[in-house]
Amino acid sequence: MAVMRVRNLSKSFTLHEQGGVVLSVLNNVSLDIMAGECVVLRGASGCGKSTLLRSMYANYKPQSGSIEVCHQGLWVDILSAAPRIVLEVRRRTLGYVSQFLRVIPRVSSLDVVAEPLRNIGIDAPSARARAAAMLQRLNVPERLWSLAPATFSGGEQQRVNIARGFISQSPILLLDEPTASLDTENRAAVIALIGEAMARGTAIVGIFHDEDVRRCLGTRQFDVAQARLT
Repeated sequence: MAVMRVRNLSKSFTLHEQGGVVLSVLNNVSLDIMAGECVVLRGASGCGKSTLLRSMYANYKPQSGSIEVCHQGLWVDILSAAPRIVLEVRRRTLGYVSQFLRVIPRVSSLDVVAEPLRNIGIDAPSARARAAAMLQRLNVPERLWSLAPATFSGGEQQRVNIARGFISQSPILLLDEPTASLDTENRAAVIALIGEAMARGTAIVGIFHDEDVRRCLGTRQFDVAQARLT
């Protein structure tokens, strides 16, 4: 069953500091995402993988096309929906793990991870307990849980980022290089999390430069430059 439908998506950028040159990145892209699968976005650097992923999260607004998300039984085009609807889709249905952790300064790692649960009405003690379990699973030392993650190493920040992205068990997850800065042990922990999410029906769309990760997780590959599945 499809949970996300991308139709005729085109996105370009105007380089105002370079004489208004228009850079076409996505050209008439269409793609259906099914529950329980992992679609790997592939293609050479600069072909538009991250642009497509960010458009699917409504961080970018393409010039044409639609991106429909099955949100609580209804289809919502997040490119034309009101901002409050987009925020609600993100809270309940559409998760995103970027390459970089962006958080409010001085907020503890535990609360950073628990925040998505608090946003959907889960009480603070329960949310923090689940956040602690997720941080423990991703090998973030307990001594760091009360600290703000801004001063953590890149790998520690990314594990906090992943914990935050997975904790609310969104029906659709967009992953931008989630294992890029992780060692073998922690990469395996993330792969296990993604596999469990797929098993419970979560649809995954991801960029993975690690060939072993692509081979382990990918159920389909989508060539962004050629806009076709393989």
